[in-house]
Amino acid sequence: MKHFILLITISLSSFFCVAQIKNIHTQVLVVGGSTGGTAAGIQSARSGVETIIIEQTNMLGGMLTAAGVSCTDGNAAMQSGIWHEFREALYNHYHTKNLQTGWVSETCFEPHVADSIFKTWAANEKKIKVFYGWFFDKVLKNDNKIIGAEFINSNHEKLIITANITIDATDLGDVFSAAGCTYDLGTEDSSQSNENIAPGKSNIIQDITWAAVLKDYGRGADKTIQRPVDYDSTKYFCSTKDAPCTVTPYYLNTKKVLDYGRLPNNKFMLNWPAHGNDYYLNVVELKPLEREHEFEKAKDHTLGFIYFLQTQLGMKQFGLADDELNHGMAFIPYHREGRRVNGMVRLNINHIKDPYQFNLYKTGIAVGDYPVDHHHAQYPGKVPPIAFPKISAYNIPLGSLMPKDMEGLIVCDKGISVSNIANGTTRLQPVVLLTGQAAGILAAQSVLQKISPKKINIRTIQQKLLDNKNYLMPFYDVKPNDLGWEAIQKISLTGILKGIGKSEGWENKMFFYPDSLIKVNDIKNNISEKNDFINLSNIVSVINEINFSISKKNKSIYKKINQISIHTYDELGLDKYDLNRSLTKRELAILLDNYCHSLFQSPIDWQGELHL
Repeated sequence: MKHFILLITISLSSFFCVAQIKNIHTQVLVVGGSTGGTAAGIQSARSGVETIIIEQTNMLGGMLTAAGVSCTDGNAAMQSGIWHEFREALYNHYHTKNLQTGWVSETCFEPHVADSIFKTWAANEKKIKVFYGWFFDKVLKNDNKIIGAEFINSNHEKLIITANITIDATDLGDVFSAAGCTYDLGTEDSSQSNENIAPGKSNIIQDITWAAVLKDYGRGADKTIQRPVDYDSTKYFCSTKDAPCTVTPYYLNTKKVLDYGRLPNNKFMLNWPAHGNDYYLNVVELKPLEREHEFEKAKDHTLGFIYFLQTQLGMKQFGLADDELNHGMAFIPYHREGRRVNGMVRLNINHIKDPYQFNLYKTGIAVGDYPVDHHHAQYPGKVPPIAFPKISAYNIPLGSLMPKDMEGLIVCDKGISVSNIANGTTRLQPVVLLTGQAAGILAAQSVLQKISPKKINIRTIQQKLLDNKNYLMPFYDVKPNDLGWEAIQKISLTGILKGIGKSEGWENKMFFYPDSLIKVNDIKNNISEKNDFINLSNIVSVINEINFSISKKNKSIYKKINQISIHTYDELGLDKYDLNRSLTKRELAILLDNYCHSLFQSPIDWQGELHL
């Protein structure tokens, strides 16, 4: 009888194990509701394809929400795509456009507010489903093509999802690693990255941070937490001007340090690098569920810093916010760096410093302006020094989102194909939102056109992004409401008109100077008026030469124009029609975009070379 009961028990257990396996098919699968994954999933659904986002926490937004890093870095002046849409939603929620509550950023907010914005967007899309509480476990492959992924939850249930296109939006590149894609991790040498400032090959990654949200509970309150196990106050010496210190103290007092990440409603983001809660931990090669135990070390380090602030620095009224995240503690760590896939192209610091020395910028799909910034202070050894160069605003090439050696897979968030040094700026939240949005458009177009992402016309993706008011060139001085904004973006991507980059501290820029004049020889060198400024008379020869050159390459009919009529000029929204008046760069871009139709539409390859 006992054996019979045991047999029945085993049979029922086997039945329930099978019953707990769910199988679903979708057109686009986004692995990770990270910052990039959220943008990718929402944009994919908006583009008209069935989309599923799988997220291990109960929040959407990754860095911006579950990781508690809710003061953004960079892109403050570029009103681009979903990043701009996100800020507008924050302004509507807080009824103000002044979100510079903390001195580290112009955009600070409570994590739960960002989460509610992303969840509202997802709820408004009929073609998207979001599954929470699932960890990535393994990929599904058919030869050299990803066809989906398997997931597991804390109850060891399985979820199997097949998809036409899979997007790796994990923080650490878990999907492309499991798929067998080649990738880089840690610092690089110059032969690997093609950067003469590369420090040398190592497996050293940037510090992580287990962020927290504190709240000021008012004078007289005592929110002191329990003393953490193995607490060591010396780890936090020199973190503020008021702290004990045996070397050089940080120059700001404790309240000013807390104001670094001040959020609305008297809350404070605790993400402090100077002897604060940065922590070195490299668990990249562990499986997602296996990392959870190791992360306890980073959590304890942050709890130690909070206890230090409360006890040794007199901030006992500052306690963990009871209405944010996991009782004030982040759900996941803030990863600054993980695996970086080897893509169709690889963005390095040379492309960022001197974009016009290469053609890669012509394939741009997202923009950034933050300086190169690495966190290495907590590494328990010597980190090879890097002389970070000054940079201007830059763009990210589409080919960096696509693994070189795998089909059916697109990468976004921090795992895109960039060098270790370049990752120091491409990793920031606004940039990741924008690369995620581009990944969503790329995935959707691949499904709709029934072709591999690697066969997509780059110009098609760029046009879809322009339709969503995404910057493709990071021009600080031409906003989307400018009459010539789209034309300037498109013509600049062909290389005919260029901007000028400037390094300006923590907010780098690139200027187009739309109201400046341009000479004929800045565009071409073989006509007699080459030293003249371009006007409505001599631009005709420029247009004809461009159209003739393109028609020869693609074997199409060449149609010569004789002049630009006042009627067309008016239709384009331009004024002051005068054949001899010098044209501004804005006017020139608008005219070239109108008369040289094939200029932007002609296909280019992943390196930005014209490919007909």
